[in-house]
Amino acid sequence: MSDDDRISPSRRRLMQGASLGMATAVVGVAWGTQPEDRASTGRREAAPLQDPRKGYPQPPFEQQSQPWPGLAGKMTPRPDHGESSYRGSGKLLGRRALITGGDSGIGRAAAIAFAREGADVAISYLPAEEPDAQEVIGLIQNAGRKALALPGDIRNESYCADMVAKVIAAFGGIDLLVNNAARQHSAESILDITTDYFDWTLKTNLYAMFWITKAAVAHMPPGSAIINTASVNAYDPSENLLDYSLTKGAIVTFTKGLAKQMIKRGIRVNGVAPGPFWTPLQVSGGQTQKNLKEFGATTPMGRPGQPAEIAHVYVQLAAAESSYVTGQIYGESGGRGQP
Repeated sequence: MSDDDRISPSRRRLMQGASLGMATAVVGVAWGTQPEDRASTGRREAAPLQDPRKGYPQPPFEQQSQPWPGLAGKMTPRPDHGESSYRGSGKLLGRRALITGGDSGIGRAAAIAFAREGADVAISYLPAEEPDAQEVIGLIQNAGRKALALPGDIRNESYCADMVAKVIAAFGGIDLLVNNAARQHSAESILDITTDYFDWTLKTNLYAMFWITKAAVAHMPPGSAIINTASVNAYDPSENLLDYSLTKGAIVTFTKGLAKQMIKRGIRVNGVAPGPFWTPLQVSGGQTQKNLKEFGATTPMGRPGQPAEIAHVYVQLAAAESSYVTGQIYGESGGRGQP
């Protein structure tokens, strides 16, 4: 009979319980949670259910117009980018991101979310957008992360290459790229689209994406992610956004083709196709005043989306847990549109 066999059943249970307690304590230390800390970390209370049709601005919106490129800070109502609501959980801890058009709109929401998830974040924007951009830089820094402001015009190839180099120098590398900046200008007919306007849209939406991506992938390690912002206009083009819709369709194709190339380097590439979102694009020539007043009303949701509502999609596509997701386009459109 072994020594263990001589131990009474009750004593054996006591010893097993003690061993389990010691193992639990060790696991707690390994995961950075001391037993005495558990009461303070506590479980979060579940958020109350909220009707998605309510609680957000709804049309009709008041008449308003801004010169291109527009400022979120001057919109009525002011867009919600998650400044007060987004809570991170460490999904992007230690990551290094470049987000084009990160001063406002969807890019700003992604920048705030990335920083609060633990990433250092660089944002590119036009010099005229400096007031919005400085707000974002402050929010990134308040999240305890490094922030890099990159004012300039992405229609310039050398600026695009220099921008990527500055991110690498400031952060020690780059492993997240969000191609989000876009030009959108309403025109009733193809006859109203000048060659200069057409060139402006394609240079901003397509050429820049190509140049920035080409510069970045040479330095992105396996495990990196690229996210391109497409649009529901790629699938159901608005009649007044012909050139814009053309570029968004090309972004979908670019994303799917690039994903097949880049997975050979261990880099995932995906896209997001938003529906109507309340951003400066709409008030700076992206919509007619008539369309702006009822913006988002034709969706089943009956309202436009707020940038804060789509930030989680960018986080999920950037996160390592989406390791089997590449070549996909994720839609968020209030119930209408594809994908």
